[in-house]
Amino acid sequence: MEAKIVRAEEQVIAPSTKKGRLKRDLKRMNSQKYLQIMALLGMVWMFIFNYVPMYGLIIAFKEFSIISTIREAPWVGLMQFKEFLQDENFWTVLKNTLGISLIKLIIGFPLPIIFALMLNELTSLKFKKMVQTITYLPHFLSWVVLGGILTTWLSDIGIINDILLNLGIINERISFLAEPQYFWGIVIISDIWKEIGWSAIIYLAAIAGVSTELYESSTIDGANRFQKMWHVTLPSIRPTITILFILAVSGVLNSNFDQILVLRNALNESASNVIDIYVYQMGVQNARYSYATAVGLLKAIIAFILLYTANRITKKLDGTSLF
Repeated sequence: MEAKIVRAEEQVIAPSTKKGRLKRDLKRMNSQKYLQIMALLGMVWMFIFNYVPMYGLIIAFKEFSIISTIREAPWVGLMQFKEFLQDENFWTVLKNTLGISLIKLIIGFPLPIIFALMLNELTSLKFKKMVQTITYLPHFLSWVVLGGILTTWLSDIGIINDILLNLGIINERISFLAEPQYFWGIVIISDIWKEIGWSAIIYLAAIAGVSTELYESSTIDGANRFQKMWHVTLPSIRPTITILFILAVSGVLNSNFDQILVLRNALNESASNVIDIYVYQMGVQNARYSYATAVGLLKAIIAFILLYTANRITKKLDGTSLF
Protein backbone atom coordinates (compact mmCIF):
# COMPACT_ATOMS: atom_id res chain seq x y z
CA MET A 1 0.00 0.00 0.00
CA GLU A 2 2.81 2.39 0.94
CA ALA A 3 4.64 1.52 -2.30
CA LYS A 4 1.56 2.43 -4.33
CA ILE A 5 1.29 5.78 -2.52
CA VAL A 6 5.00 6.52 -3.22
CA ARG A 7 4.57 5.71 -6.92
CA ALA A 8 1.49 7.95 -7.10
CA GLU A 9 3.44 10.79 -5.47
CA GLU A 10 6.30 10.26 -7.96
CA GLN A 11 3.85 10.43 -10.87
CA VAL A 12 2.47 13.70 -9.52
CA ILE A 13 5.87 15.25 -8.74
CA ALA A 14 7.66 14.12 -11.92
CA PRO A 15 5.60 16.18 -14.40
CA SER A 16 5.88 19.28 -12.25
CA THR A 17 9.62 18.74 -11.90
CA LYS A 18 9.97 18.36 -15.67
CA LYS A 19 7.91 21.50 -16.24
CA GLY A 20 10.03 23.42 -13.77
CA ARG A 21 13.22 22.20 -15.39
CA LEU A 22 11.88 23.13 -18.84
CA LYS A 23 10.94 26.63 -17.65
CA ARG A 24 14.38 27.04 -16.10
CA ASP A 25 16.10 25.94 -19.30
CA LEU A 26 13.95 28.25 -21.43
CA LYS A 27 14.65 31.14 -19.07
CA ARG A 28 18.39 30.49 -19.25
CA MET A 29 18.27 30.25 -23.05
CA ASN A 30 16.36 33.53 -23.20
CA SER A 31 18.98 35.23 -21.03
CA GLN A 32 21.67 33.89 -23.41
CA LYS A 33 19.73 34.49 -26.61
CA TYR A 34 22.54 36.36 -28.36
CA LEU A 35 25.03 33.59 -27.59
CA GLN A 36 22.45 31.04 -28.74
CA ILE A 37 22.01 32.91 -32.03
CA MET A 38 25.77 32.94 -32.56
CA ALA A 39 25.96 29.21 -31.86
CA LEU A 40 23.02 28.57 -34.17
CA LEU A 41 24.70 30.47 -37.01
CA GLY A 42 27.81 28.36 -36.51
CA MET A 43 25.74 25.17 -36.64
CA VAL A 44 24.00 26.34 -39.83
CA TRP A 45 27.36 27.16 -41.42
CA MET A 46 28.74 23.74 -40.43
CA PHE A 47 25.67 21.96 -41.78
CA ILE A 48 25.82 23.78 -45.14
CA PHE A 49 29.56 23.48 -45.73
CA ASN A 50 30.45 20.26 -43.86
CA TYR A 51 27.42 17.99 -44.09
CA VAL A 52 25.53 18.94 -47.26
CA PRO A 53 28.63 18.36 -49.48
CA MET A 54 28.86 14.81 -48.12
CA TYR A 55 26.28 13.86 -50.73
CA GLY A 56 29.06 14.28 -53.28
CA LEU A 57 30.98 11.36 -51.75
CA ILE A 58 28.76 9.07 -53.79
CA ILE A 59 30.88 9.83 -56.86
CA ALA A 60 33.63 7.70 -55.27
CA PHE A 61 31.47 4.74 -56.27
CA LYS A 62 30.64 6.11 -59.74
CA GLU A 63 32.45 7.15 -62.90
CA PHE A 64 31.62 10.85 -62.68
CA SER A 65 32.20 13.39 -65.43
CA ILE A 66 31.49 17.11 -65.39
CA ILE A 67 29.36 16.77 -68.53
CA SER A 68 26.79 14.72 -66.56
CA THR A 69 25.10 14.90 -63.19
CA ILE A 70 25.92 12.72 -60.19
CA ARG A 71 22.71 10.73 -60.72
CA GLU A 72 23.48 10.10 -64.39
CA ALA A 73 27.02 8.85 -63.68
CA PRO A 74 27.33 5.05 -64.04
CA TRP A 75 27.78 3.03 -60.86
CA VAL A 76 31.16 1.25 -60.64
CA GLY A 77 31.19 0.11 -57.01
CA LEU A 78 34.66 -0.27 -55.46
CA MET A 79 36.53 -0.01 -58.76
CA GLN A 80 38.13 3.35 -57.88
CA PHE A 81 39.40 2.01 -54.54
CA LYS A 82 40.85 -1.12 -56.16
CA GLU A 83 42.56 1.00 -58.81
CA PHE A 84 44.25 3.13 -56.13
CA LEU A 85 45.46 0.07 -54.19
CA GLN A 86 46.89 -1.38 -57.42
CA ASP A 87 48.43 1.91 -58.59
CA GLU A 88 52.21 1.87 -59.02
CA ASN A 89 52.44 5.08 -56.97
CA PHE A 90 50.49 3.64 -54.02
CA TRP A 91 53.46 2.46 -51.95
CA THR A 92 55.49 5.59 -52.68
CA VAL A 93 52.62 7.83 -51.64
CA LEU A 94 51.94 5.75 -48.52
CA LYS A 95 55.63 5.63 -47.54
CA ASN A 96 56.07 9.40 -47.88
CA THR A 97 52.84 10.18 -46.02
CA LEU A 98 53.48 7.85 -43.09
CA GLY A 99 57.18 8.65 -42.95
CA ILE A 100 56.71 12.41 -42.69
CA SER A 101 53.68 12.21 -40.39
CA LEU A 102 55.07 9.61 -37.96
CA ILE A 103 58.37 11.46 -37.56
CA LYS A 104 56.41 14.67 -36.99
CA LEU A 105 54.35 12.85 -34.35
CA ILE A 106 57.35 11.29 -32.60
CA ILE A 107 59.48 14.45 -32.58
CA GLY A 108 57.01 17.27 -33.03
CA PHE A 109 54.40 16.20 -30.46
CA PRO A 110 56.56 16.19 -27.28
CA LEU A 111 58.58 19.30 -28.18
CA PRO A 112 55.77 21.84 -27.44
CA ILE A 113 55.23 20.12 -24.07
CA ILE A 114 58.93 20.42 -23.21
CA PHE A 115 58.98 24.00 -24.48
CA ALA A 116 55.91 24.90 -22.37
CA LEU A 117 57.52 23.37 -19.26
CA MET A 118 60.70 25.37 -19.86
CA LEU A 119 58.75 28.59 -20.40
CA ASN A 120 56.82 27.99 -17.20
CA GLU A 121 60.09 27.87 -15.27
CA LEU A 122 61.21 31.32 -16.44
CA THR A 123 61.08 33.82 -13.60
CA SER A 124 61.34 36.99 -15.69
CA LEU A 125 57.85 37.83 -16.99
CA LYS A 126 59.18 40.23 -19.66
CA PHE A 127 61.64 37.67 -21.03
CA LYS A 128 58.93 34.99 -20.96
CA LYS A 129 56.54 37.17 -23.00
CA MET A 130 59.31 38.03 -25.46
CA VAL A 131 60.17 34.37 -26.03
CA GLN A 132 56.49 33.49 -26.47
CA THR A 133 55.98 36.28 -29.01
CA ILE A 134 59.04 35.32 -31.03
CA THR A 135 58.20 31.61 -31.08
CA TYR A 136 54.53 31.79 -32.04
CA LEU A 137 54.94 34.61 -34.57
CA PRO A 138 55.74 32.20 -37.47
CA HIS A 139 52.36 30.54 -36.97
CA PHE A 140 50.63 33.64 -38.35
CA LEU A 141 52.64 33.57 -41.58
CA SER A 142 51.19 31.48 -44.39
CA TRP A 143 53.18 28.69 -45.98
CA VAL A 144 53.21 30.69 -49.20
CA VAL A 145 55.31 33.33 -47.45
CA LEU A 146 57.41 30.88 -45.45
CA GLY A 147 57.85 28.67 -48.51
CA GLY A 148 59.36 31.58 -50.42
CA ILE A 149 61.68 32.35 -47.49
CA LEU A 150 62.78 28.72 -47.14
CA THR A 151 63.30 28.36 -50.90
CA THR A 152 65.66 31.35 -50.81
CA TRP A 153 67.49 30.20 -47.67
CA LEU A 154 67.94 26.63 -48.92
CA SER A 155 69.10 27.48 -52.43
CA ASP A 156 72.73 26.87 -53.41
CA ILE A 157 73.46 30.59 -52.86
CA GLY A 158 71.30 30.85 -49.75
CA ILE A 159 72.21 31.69 -46.16
CA ILE A 160 72.09 28.04 -45.02
CA ASN A 161 74.87 27.13 -47.45
CA ASP A 162 76.91 30.14 -46.32
CA ILE A 163 76.64 29.11 -42.66
CA LEU A 164 77.47 25.44 -43.30
CA LEU A 165 80.46 26.36 -45.50
CA ASN A 166 81.84 28.77 -42.90
CA LEU A 167 81.46 26.14 -40.18
CA GLY A 168 83.22 23.57 -42.35
CA ILE A 169 80.28 21.16 -42.28
CA ILE A 170 80.07 20.97 -46.10
CA ASN A 171 82.75 21.47 -48.76
CA GLU A 172 80.53 22.56 -51.65
CA ARG A 173 77.18 24.24 -52.00
CA ILE A 174 74.01 22.12 -52.00
CA SER A 175 70.62 22.93 -53.49
CA PHE A 176 68.67 21.28 -50.66
CA LEU A 177 65.21 21.37 -52.25
CA ALA A 178 66.60 19.68 -55.36
CA GLU A 179 67.77 16.64 -53.36
CA PRO A 180 65.02 14.16 -52.31
CA GLN A 181 67.05 12.86 -49.34
CA TYR A 182 66.80 16.24 -47.60
CA PHE A 183 63.09 16.86 -48.20
CA TRP A 184 61.66 15.01 -45.20
CA GLY A 185 64.06 16.76 -42.83
CA ILE A 186 63.25 20.18 -44.30
CA VAL A 187 59.50 19.59 -43.99
CA ILE A 188 59.68 18.28 -40.41
CA ILE A 189 62.07 20.93 -39.07
CA SER A 190 60.26 23.82 -40.75
CA ASP A 191 56.88 22.58 -39.46
CA ILE A 192 58.20 22.35 -35.89
CA TRP A 193 59.77 25.81 -36.18
CA LYS A 194 56.48 27.27 -37.38
CA GLU A 195 54.13 25.62 -34.87
CA ILE A 196 56.07 24.93 -31.67
CA GLY A 197 55.28 28.28 -30.04
CA TRP A 198 51.61 28.21 -30.97
CA SER A 199 51.16 24.58 -29.84
CA ALA A 200 52.78 25.38 -26.49
CA ILE A 201 50.03 27.92 -25.68
CA ILE A 202 47.52 25.15 -24.92
CA TYR A 203 49.94 23.47 -22.52
CA LEU A 204 50.80 26.78 -20.87
CA ALA A 205 47.09 27.38 -20.29
CA ALA A 206 46.78 23.92 -18.74
CA ILE A 207 49.83 24.55 -16.54
CA ALA A 208 48.33 27.84 -15.36
CA GLY A 209 45.39 25.86 -13.98
CA VAL A 210 47.57 23.67 -11.74
CA SER A 211 46.91 24.38 -8.07
CA THR A 212 49.72 26.32 -6.36
CA GLU A 213 49.08 24.25 -3.23
CA LEU A 214 50.56 21.23 -5.00
CA TYR A 215 53.78 23.14 -5.66
CA GLU A 216 53.88 24.40 -2.08
CA SER A 217 53.44 20.87 -0.74
CA SER A 218 56.19 19.54 -3.00
CA THR A 219 58.51 22.36 -1.86
CA ILE A 220 57.90 21.39 1.75
CA ASP A 221 58.73 17.77 0.83
CA GLY A 222 62.07 18.98 -0.58
CA ALA A 223 61.37 18.59 -4.31
CA ASN A 224 63.56 20.53 -6.74
CA ARG A 225 62.29 22.25 -9.89
CA PHE A 226 62.78 19.22 -12.11
CA GLN A 227 60.97 16.96 -9.63
CA LYS A 228 58.07 19.43 -9.46
CA MET A 229 57.79 19.33 -13.25
CA TRP A 230 57.88 15.53 -13.34
CA HIS A 231 55.66 14.74 -10.35
CA VAL A 232 53.30 17.75 -10.23
CA THR A 233 53.07 19.62 -13.54
CA LEU A 234 53.08 16.71 -15.99
CA PRO A 235 50.49 14.58 -14.11
CA SER A 236 48.27 17.65 -13.76
CA ILE A 237 48.25 18.38 -17.52
CA ARG A 238 48.11 14.72 -18.56
CA PRO A 239 44.43 14.89 -19.67
CA THR A 240 45.27 17.77 -22.02
CA ILE A 241 48.25 15.87 -23.41
CA THR A 242 46.12 12.76 -23.92
CA ILE A 243 43.36 14.59 -25.82
CA LEU A 244 45.85 16.32 -28.11
CA PHE A 245 47.67 13.03 -28.67
CA ILE A 246 44.42 11.35 -29.77
CA LEU A 247 43.82 14.15 -32.28
CA ALA A 248 47.43 13.96 -33.48
CA VAL A 249 47.15 10.20 -34.09
CA SER A 250 43.94 10.67 -36.09
CA GLY A 251 45.80 13.16 -38.30
CA VAL A 252 48.70 10.86 -39.15
CA LEU A 253 47.63 10.69 -42.80
CA ASN A 254 47.56 14.50 -43.04
CA SER A 255 50.91 15.74 -44.28
CA ASN A 256 50.23 19.50 -44.27
CA PHE A 257 49.21 20.00 -47.90
CA ASP A 258 50.04 23.74 -48.02
CA GLN A 259 53.59 23.23 -46.78
CA ILE A 260 54.47 20.40 -49.15
CA LEU A 261 52.80 22.06 -52.13
CA VAL A 262 55.01 25.17 -51.87
CA LEU A 263 58.24 23.23 -51.14
CA ARG A 264 57.94 20.41 -53.67
CA ASN A 265 59.29 20.42 -57.21
CA ALA A 266 60.00 17.96 -59.99
CA LEU A 267 63.43 17.10 -58.55
CA ASN A 268 62.20 16.05 -55.08
CA GLU A 269 58.94 14.45 -56.28
CA SER A 270 59.99 10.96 -55.14
CA ALA A 271 60.06 12.19 -51.52
CA SER A 272 57.28 14.79 -51.66
CA ASN A 273 54.44 12.87 -53.30
CA VAL A 274 52.04 12.32 -50.37
CA ILE A 275 48.34 11.40 -50.33
CA ASP A 276 47.08 15.00 -50.26
CA ILE A 277 49.28 15.97 -53.20
CA TYR A 278 48.24 12.82 -55.06
CA VAL A 279 44.54 13.63 -54.56
CA TYR A 280 45.16 17.20 -55.76
CA GLN A 281 46.93 15.96 -58.89
CA MET A 282 44.30 13.36 -59.73
CA GLY A 283 41.27 15.54 -58.96
CA VAL A 284 42.27 19.07 -59.97
CA GLN A 285 44.99 18.60 -62.55
CA ASN A 286 43.81 15.37 -64.21
CA ALA A 287 40.05 15.90 -63.63
CA ARG A 288 39.62 12.36 -62.27
CA TYR A 289 37.04 13.43 -59.72
CA SER A 290 35.70 10.00 -58.82
CA TYR A 291 39.17 8.55 -58.34
CA ALA A 292 40.35 11.48 -56.20
CA THR A 293 37.17 11.30 -54.10
CA ALA A 294 37.70 7.59 -53.52
CA VAL A 295 41.28 8.17 -52.33
CA GLY A 296 40.17 10.99 -50.05
CA LEU A 297 37.31 8.90 -48.64
CA LEU A 298 39.63 5.98 -47.96
CA LYS A 299 41.96 8.33 -46.12
CA ALA A 300 39.07 9.69 -44.03
CA ILE A 301 37.93 6.17 -43.09
CA ILE A 302 41.44 5.22 -41.95
CA ALA A 303 41.68 8.48 -39.97
CA PHE A 304 38.40 7.66 -38.19
CA ILE A 305 39.67 4.15 -37.36
CA LEU A 306 42.89 5.63 -35.94
CA LEU A 307 40.88 8.16 -33.91
CA TYR A 308 38.58 5.48 -32.50
CA THR A 309 41.48 3.12 -31.71
CA ALA A 310 43.57 5.80 -30.01
CA ASN A 311 40.54 6.93 -28.03
CA ARG A 312 39.79 3.38 -26.82
CA ILE A 313 43.42 2.73 -25.85
CA THR A 314 43.84 5.99 -23.91
CA LYS A 315 40.47 5.44 -22.21
CA LYS A 316 41.60 2.06 -20.93
CA LEU A 317 45.12 3.16 -19.96
CA ASP A 318 44.49 6.67 -18.65
CA GLY A 319 40.74 7.04 -18.27
CA THR A 320 40.81 10.11 -20.56
CA SER A 321 39.02 10.11 -23.91
CA LEU A 322 37.17 12.27 -26.41
CA PHE A 323 34.01 10.15 -26.27
